[in-house]
Amino acid sequence: MKRILLTISYDGTNYSGWQKQKNAVTVQGEFDKACSTLFKTDIESIGASRTDAGVHALGQRAVIDVDTSIPAEKIPLALNPLLPDDIVVTHAEEVGADFNPRFKALKKTYEYSIYNAPFRNPIYRNYSEYVRCELDLDSMRTACEAFVGEHDFRAFCASGNSSKTTVRTIYSLDIEKDGDFIKIRVTGNGFLYNMVRIIAGTLIYVGEGRIAPDNLPEIIASGDRRKAGKTAGPSGLVLVKIMY
Repeated sequence: MKRILLTISYDGTNYSGWQKQKNAVTVQGEFDKACSTLFKTDIESIGASRTDAGVHALGQRAVIDVDTSIPAEKIPLALNPLLPDDIVVTHAEEVGADFNPRFKALKKTYEYSIYNAPFRNPIYRNYSEYVRCELDLDSMRTACEAFVGEHDFRAFCASGNSSKTTVRTIYSLDIEKDGDFIKIRVTGNGFLYNMVRIIAGTLIYVGEGRIAPDNLPEIIASGDRRKAGKTAGPSGLVLVKIMY
């Protein structure tokens, strides 16, 4: 029996998130179904990150346990024809039998895309958050500085979080502008439920002048979700990579 670690990219638009659910179509559900077909046995994968409905991924990770003669590096070629067009396996490698992709993760990187223009662009509606008013990038970049480091991010966590602790470390938080797009990229040792989307929503409020950048340290220290910004929509969020 081999434990195979796979890297998976997907467009989350048509799925109720990553995690398998009884009465909903999910990425993991489709992935496990394809794996079960390929290896002719019931496969239940273990995923590294539970992305929500409408959230996308370039670097989701999951492991499967299989008894197969197919070399690990050839599994994506065999598996992709069995998957929907909006799910693609991009890499596979054999790992130790006790490797858990969720608990072994050292860093995760997410990117949040904002489409900032006078009018919506229907082409990008499933891949960005639309903001009409011109955002103040200098203020947003100043606000980013307060997030970096180890903090209790209770104020940036949605209800329903099941983590034992709300303390997390953010290693970097950067903002870049590319035409009408504003890209927020954050790397940390882990993220709470909806944490990245709340950070993005808070930075949008900063860019709109609704929250002052100097208030961010106080908001973080307060632990009060009501003082932070909105939870930005799922469509702008991409899980970029998970590092081990």
